[in-house]
Amino acid sequence: MILPSTHDVALAAERRTAARLLLAHPLIASDGPHADLFPLIRRHADWLGKRFQQVLGCRLLVDSSYARLFKAGLGTGSGHRLERSTGTPFTPHTYACLALALSVLVTAPEQMLLSHLVADIRAAAADAGIELEETGRAAGKRTLVAALRQLVDWGVLIETEGHVTALAQEAGGEALITIDRELARVVVAGPLSQARDGADLVRRAADPGFGGPRTYVRRMLVETPVVHLDELTDAERDWLRTRQRREAQAFFELLGLEMEIRAEGVALVDPEEELTDLHLPGTGTVAQAALLLAERLVERLRPQEPGHPATGGTLVIGVAVPDGLVDEVLAELIAEYGQRSNWQRGYLEDLPSLREAVLDLLVRMRLMARAGRLRAEGEGLPEGYVEEASEGRTVTDVHGARPGGDGWVLLAAAARYATQVTVRPATAVGKGTDVQEELPL
Repeated sequence: MILPSTHDVALAAERRTAARLLLAHPLIASDGPHADLFPLIRRHADWLGKRFQQVLGCRLLVDSSYARLFKAGLGTGSGHRLERSTGTPFTPHTYACLALALSVLVTAPEQMLLSHLVADIRAAAADAGIELEETGRAAGKRTLVAALRQLVDWGVLIETEGHVTALAQEAGGEALITIDRELARVVVAGPLSQARDGADLVRRAADPGFGGPRTYVRRMLVETPVVHLDELTDAERDWLRTRQRREAQAFFELLGLEMEIRAEGVALVDPEEELTDLHLPGTGTVAQAALLLAERLVERLRPQEPGHPATGGTLVIGVAVPDGLVDEVLAELIAEYGQRSNWQRGYLEDLPSLREAVLDLLVRMRLMARAGRLRAEGEGLPEGYVEEASEGRTVTDVHGARPGGDGWVLLAAAARYATQVTVRPATAVGKGTDVQEELPL
């Protein structure tokens, strides 16, 4: 076996670093937070562009002052949401402000006053027939500031004198803004000109094009914490089953990710813990409560004998969560851990708010889900998409692998976070057995 040279190892490491950076930050300015690594992207631009196109069907544009990886969507409910500095997710109104601001900025002068930008955004909203929340009120100002702050973070807006937060000041402060029109033009990745409405835009953005099942599955693996088999069509499951070992090697070489393959699905794991915007276990009340809730739900609802159709067993991807059980368990957790773990008082006194925040995190982590139609049943597929496996091919049967109807479903991946009890033989020093709780992370 011929070992790679030192040069080859260094080259692969550089390309992997650049690819990981683009995956985590699809819009990078040469003078932005990642300016030190921008030369690495330019140096390997051709190779990166070809690999991202081949693997994920994504276009990479590298200019002298920025790099933009145009990621594709994954369909309804699979997006990576934007958040305010407080961690509060953007509302539809905030996204509307962001879109309207971009529509103005692509043709704006190089510099303008903040008050003039706000006036242009209001005019654009009126032209589009969009009713903006009154920007003269405090709530409306904060919403617009959140959208403008996001543009500052992306480098589209530069606060030359003053700050965009001046808009939220009681007296209505002013600021001088410099605009990068080129960055403004490359922010939006979806096919806006082809879409009939918002729902159609989401569907079109998720269309894998000529790559078909291959491209969609790869995107799912990279962009979501875990891919359960019933979230894939027959054709997608067939492709994954026949390719998963080779794909594991390809993802490790390109992005340094390791593939974990289970009967219920597949996940890409990042040993460096850098390529995720979600963390579980994590710090804070919501993350702690979510981890404990997942653990106890698995304890109570774990199926007795899950199996795999290939060995004559029954595949279980999800189990129904009885009505009221989440509230019951959260109330127990508040009583046991709330005070001594210093959980936020607002959550301790407002169980519905805690439930909403915890379930939101578990859904985004793909540990719980609302019952409903799935991709395996044809939900959310673009027009003309091939969903059936090739004739004569046998694919894993996922029918009934999770309950239908209404309510919540606990998914198989949650078992990773359940407490395990390890029983060890007695040592020479002590008697009986040694029992230890472990939390697989």
